[in-house]
Amino acid sequence: MKQELEDKMQYNNSTIKVSLLSPAGSFESLMAAIRGGANAVYFGVEQLNMRAKSINSFSIDDLPEIASICKSHQVKSCLTLNTVMYDHDMQLIKRILESVKQTGIDAVIASDFSVIEMCRTLSIPLHISTQANVSNIEAVKFFAPFSDLIVLARELSLKQIKAITSTIRREDVRGISGKLIQIEVFVHGALCVAVSGKCYMSLHEQNASANRGACTQNCRRPYKVIDLETGNELEIDNEYIMSPQDLCTIPILDELVEAGVDVLKIEGRGKSADYVQTVTKCYREALDAINSNSFNEAKVEDWMFRLKTVYNRGFWEGYYLGRKLGAWTKNPGSAASERKAFVGKGRNYFSKISIAEFEIEASTIKKGDSILVIGRNYGAEKLILDEFRVNGLPANEARRGDLITFSFPHKTIATDKLYKLSSTR
Repeated sequence: MKQELEDKMQYNNSTIKVSLLSPAGSFESLMAAIRGGANAVYFGVEQLNMRAKSINSFSIDDLPEIASICKSHQVKSCLTLNTVMYDHDMQLIKRILESVKQTGIDAVIASDFSVIEMCRTLSIPLHISTQANVSNIEAVKFFAPFSDLIVLARELSLKQIKAITSTIRREDVRGISGKLIQIEVFVHGALCVAVSGKCYMSLHEQNASANRGACTQNCRRPYKVIDLETGNELEIDNEYIMSPQDLCTIPILDELVEAGVDVLKIEGRGKSADYVQTVTKCYREALDAINSNSFNEAKVEDWMFRLKTVYNRGFWEGYYLGRKLGAWTKNPGSAASERKAFVGKGRNYFSKISIAEFEIEASTIKKGDSILVIGRNYGAEKLILDEFRVNGLPANEARRGDLITFSFPHKTIATDKLYKLSSTR
């Protein structure tokens, strides 16, 4: 009890400075994370990352631009190399790490010892991935000579996390640079039914290894339980018996901060820019509210409302409050309260008058509709179309084949996409 009190006093007397780490699976999501208020972003390149199948991964050639964008916005960049590595991967790993060194990417996230050793040799800052399944202080001490930051296993409780962070401060556990070792935890996004994401199911069923970034999401499908001897089907409460709801810690974020963590990580490299921007902004506001002692129930309700508008499978607080079993989804796909439907692509931008032009390729747009524009230069932008022109003339409706123009604060390009938003409630 005395030691717990001393740890609490030591923490409360220090300056609370927790970083927010957001996912970037594309240049659109990269800008969305930055606009949302992320302190750092993480991303993968080529096939050696755990979201290689679910997104169009960046290439090595993209690293200079990514580094430049992050530096210009004073945001740290972290490259994930967290798959299982084989001998035939070594040359590609070396090429990637050499480019990381040359371009000034801030850190590499990894769990394979070959990557860990190469980072040490090249003096590249290393973050130990959650795939290392670090769940105790002795494991932290083991990795400390190689790294300054460790991502803990997702299955730990707040009590277990606090025990680790308190021991780090009490025993002065320092990383490779000589600084106190930092602890990172996941705060939002998809959870895997397997411990720390180490799943064999996809490989067994479809010869696509989840541990090589090629998960086919077998766990997200409905299943029946049948006794093979009798043929009897067992009655279960939910046919999605292996599909966890998404992690959401906004209601307990103050408790996570009090547990002494240094970095809060949002999952979602396979998600769209509007997801990244909305989730990042909510957690940014929540962290700022904690720092200003204005974190309250009313704000939590507002953040939860906004989080539910983007992709989610329903929410639970994960294992942080000591729950042993997960909360399972009841339906396939997203439970988002807003649905976006693709409408068109960018055609032109008139900078002098801040007017964007899009070609309608599907559906219709009417006056008063809520729209979402996703673009490489700004991430995501929502607005209500109170006024617009169609083919140069004032109009109340735009149909397929029309050119629609409207006031827009960011420069658009040909790859920008226009969506119409609607409620699913």
